[in-house]
Amino acid sequence: MNKKQLATVLPAVAMTAVSMVLTVIVVVMWLGDSMPWGVALVVGLGLDGGWLATLAYERRLAAQGDHSTPVTVVGWGFGAVATGVLVAHALGEESPGAWLAVAWLPLAAKALWLVHGLWERTALTPNALNSIRDIQQDARDRAAVARAQLRAEAGTEETRLTAVTEAGARVARVQARTAGNLAGAWSELEAARQGDGTARALTSVTVPVTPASQPTWELPVWGAVESLAALEAAPVLTDEDLDRIVGELLSSSTPPP
Repeated sequence: MNKKQLATVLPAVAMTAVSMVLTVIVVVMWLGDSMPWGVALVVGLGLDGGWLATLAYERRLAAQGDHSTPVTVVGWGFGAVATGVLVAHALGEESPGAWLAVAWLPLAAKALWLVHGLWERTALTPNALNSIRDIQQDARDRAAVARAQLRAEAGTEETRLTAVTEAGARVARVQARTAGNLAGAWSELEAARQGDGTARALTSVTVPVTPASQPTWELPVWGAVESLAALEAAPVLTDEDLDRIVGELLSSSTPPP
């Protein structure tokens, strides 16, 4: 019997012994006036003997992994009778408080034996307990590793998102500045195109088509581009053709050669 078993069985044994002694004393005191004290002692010992017999039988069945409801009922009956004897004796005394304070001991002893039996049915061997501890420790280790991995992944993801956000912000700022510069340049070009001095400045370097026309110069505009048709291939001239064309140029008077 190991230490854990002693922790549950010793209180049950001690309370059972005290209850039996009290039961014998009360029976002898109670029946001593009406019968010889020896007979009263036998009655008290018989009550305790029945209780011990049922308790021993219950312990034997528990050791075999079995259980008997009738034996349990009889055991609780003996405990109830012992408690009833103590309570009846206490009520007949002038100061029943002290006897009533110990009247519950038989039932308490029976309850302790019940607790010990439950502990025995649920007790595990040292090897099983070691295996359970190993499993629990392994589960705690894996949980700690998983938490550390999640924290590391969260930190990495946070760093990546911060870098991507900063890069996106820089790109957005560059695009904003570029768009502002382009808008300013196009505004200046449009102002120059629509200005009053533009036409006069261009007139001084161009020849008017008609006396009343004011030549204009259109600034280039970005937009859709239309494809032009390909030029037809120039005809191939022979030496006779070239000589004829040169002769006509030399003999012509308008314009003079």
